[in-house]
Amino acid sequence: MENEFDAIVVGSGISGGWAAKELCEQGLKTLVLERGRNVEHIKDYPTMMMNPWEFEHRGSMTKKFYDENPLITKAAGFGEDTAHFFIKDADHPYEQKKPFDWIRGYQVGGKSLIWGRATQRWSNYEFTAPKRFGYGTPWPIEYSDVAPWYSHVEKFIGVCGNKDGIEAMPDGEFLPPFEMNCVEQHAKKRLLEEYGNRYLVQGRWAQLSEPKQVHLDQGRGQCQCRNMCMRGCPYGGYFSSNTSTLPWAEKTGNLTLRPFSVVHSVIYDDATGKASGVKVIDTNTKEEIIYKAKVIFLNASALNSTLVLLNSKSERFPNGLGNDHDVLGRYVGFHLYRGWANGRMPGFEDKYVYGKNPTECIIANYRNLKERDTDFVGGYTIFSGGYRNRVDELPDSDVQIGADYKHAISRMGSWYMYMYMQGETIMKHENRVTLSETKTDQWGIPLIVTDVGYDENDEKMVKDFLQESRAMLETIGCVDIETNDNKQAPGLDIHEMGGARMGDDPKTSMLNKHNQLHACPNVFVTDGACMTSTGNQSPSILYMALTARAATYAVDQIKNGVL
Repeated sequence: MENEFDAIVVGSGISGGWAAKELCEQGLKTLVLERGRNVEHIKDYPTMMMNPWEFEHRGSMTKKFYDENPLITKAAGFGEDTAHFFIKDADHPYEQKKPFDWIRGYQVGGKSLIWGRATQRWSNYEFTAPKRFGYGTPWPIEYSDVAPWYSHVEKFIGVCGNKDGIEAMPDGEFLPPFEMNCVEQHAKKRLLEEYGNRYLVQGRWAQLSEPKQVHLDQGRGQCQCRNMCMRGCPYGGYFSSNTSTLPWAEKTGNLTLRPFSVVHSVIYDDATGKASGVKVIDTNTKEEIIYKAKVIFLNASALNSTLVLLNSKSERFPNGLGNDHDVLGRYVGFHLYRGWANGRMPGFEDKYVYGKNPTECIIANYRNLKERDTDFVGGYTIFSGGYRNRVDELPDSDVQIGADYKHAISRMGSWYMYMYMQGETIMKHENRVTLSETKTDQWGIPLIVTDVGYDENDEKMVKDFLQESRAMLETIGCVDIETNDNKQAPGLDIHEMGGARMGDDPKTSMLNKHNQLHACPNVFVTDGACMTSTGNQSPSILYMALTARAATYAVDQIKNGVL
């Protein structure tokens, strides 16, 4: 393999795939490095067509597996049908000063194979809130800077949803949404009647409800409503790097993809004041290889991109590449997923829902928008939906054998409505990751150490959600309402952000408004590590938009002789 390229992309997940697509499409010979194994669309989806009864443990794992993997088995979507896209706990350890559940997917495609697919746009409220309410550093960009790139991404990946006209959750380029069921339609009407500003809408989801030509050109097809996305979809009904961006990049003839390649560090050249390439360790042979390029994009996921920068030490940067002011590794954030609520909805007994809708409804954030209206800062999105049990609920005292039992389970059960929160957290100086001084992984790279925790603002937000969700469920007519704070550790949301945040001031941020390292301009970071605040909307589509924006800027800089 040639060792010199125009561009190197570290990571092949959601943002890495987009970096590859944009750079290759604009003519750059691009090397994509992936630490995990190769995964080919369809070929490497072993459970994609299996029926429940074909799994040895009917979807669960053995007790031994749970005992050996207490972390990964807590992840949303993990099961016997998806285990092939998750790493085992012992394979890639890390240290924790406070409980932090770090969920990873090391393979070509990364976590784009197992993501939740929610793709709401951030509003300008989220970009400006940290500065307006004094709890964070200002973003160097606003919604208007990213809006055209959101459109660029949405058209290519396919996002279903309605144009709802909600200021807190801007409209985009949407395919038709999946239909709301009867309980969801009822809830939408009652919440708007009662509150006036609480909008239950069809979720914006990276799901091909009606493919357009650009999606067919990618080789993808219509979502079949199987809701088996995380197994790997043979129809390409949801967006992943494997179905979309990486094959698109490959068609240009400019892509070189190298799996089994863990990036040790970025190499800094004192003479040029830029990075010259990366040091890679082949995960099978342990061979060290140097690859060189004009520009480097770090897209290894928030904490791993931060790890690479921390481990990129030189005489100029003894504390990590670009880390002149002890900012690198700090201001790590996540999304608050602790609160949930559920209630039984009487009535609607003559109605049912057919198919397996792969999307959820969303209640757009209604907290701290134009003004601060609570005793906490930030807001929360609510994911919600109505569902009906397939069989009637039987009291524990009922006989569960014989003819009476058979008749009982032939009756449909009740309708229910659920809500769970996705809340903003404050990116704080003390919430950080560092490198272990004593422990390394199997390739000699220091283990990452997490020191991230909750604060009083989080507790107040959870309390507010629990109160408001109960009130909303009561408003729509639910009974037997339950609310709960699950107390899960940070990280299980799988939305870790920060560590190399954007900002105008090099003393308080790592990256400028184009996602370039302030102190090393040919290194770009466009995954979750770049985030200045967490917002309350799902972040993945923002990573994609920022990546496309930064890649186009990088190409222009190369063509103009700046990089």
